[in-house]
Amino acid sequence: MKIISWNVNGIRSAASKGLITQLAKWDADIVCFQETKATEHQVAEVLLGSGYNVIAHSADKKGYSGTALISKSKPISTRIGVGHIEHDGEGRFIVAEFSEYYVCTAYVPNSKSDLSRIPNRQDWDVTIADILEYYDNKKPVIYCGDLNVAHKAIDLANSKSNYNRTPGHTQIEIDGMDYLLNKGFVDSWRIDHPAEVKYSWWSMRSGARSRNIGWRLDYHVISKRLVPRIKATDILNEEFGSDHCPVVLEIS
Repeated sequence: MKIISWNVNGIRSAASKGLITQLAKWDADIVCFQETKATEHQVAEVLLGSGYNVIAHSADKKGYSGTALISKSKPISTRIGVGHIEHDGEGRFIVAEFSEYYVCTAYVPNSKSDLSRIPNRQDWDVTIADILEYYDNKKPVIYCGDLNVAHKAIDLANSKSNYNRTPGHTQIEIDGMDYLLNKGFVDSWRIDHPAEVKYSWWSMRSGARSRNIGWRLDYHVISKRLVPRIKATDILNEEFGSDHCPVVLEIS
């Protein structure tokens, strides 16, 4: 199974830049999108003719946030949202059940430049970890998306200057990721590439992408028991269409 996750920073914008061609080229079994910035109907319209089953979760606010999960085979069951109004009104979470796995995608709340949404983020981290633990007790879990955290110093270009100053690299957010991993999950990319420096997001300012001054914010976090089944992981730096790039997990 090949699972791709991508924060598209607007799925209609990505479509205008060649998304359907990219999907055909990747030939993934499941693709998860974050920051779709579109209604469920608009997401379905963009992906019409792609050959995928489409599940979307949009925000109440038009043009904001949103997630989608598309798959070649129809899920056995689906879940939309985490059950908290403040998160579900922003369209941040989808679960799809397949025969051997649960695949979950999320667009994790950003703590904002002034860190004013840290309490919201703490609530998310605890809530999502408990939800994933619940599903993991039933069958293995693959949780992917823009998790809005650079977990280790190796996961961003300038850890020292950003630590506890910039959203995505505060100790509270790092602790939130640790809390999840301690529930029985692993960061599949870092298991597969323990010392490799590679990023999945770059600021739109100052040519950060061309200079590779980036952050690794996009993950596939998986149940520990899936580790022996990892075939490959990748971060597709050569793919454009967003300020993020797609990340890939292949499991047997």
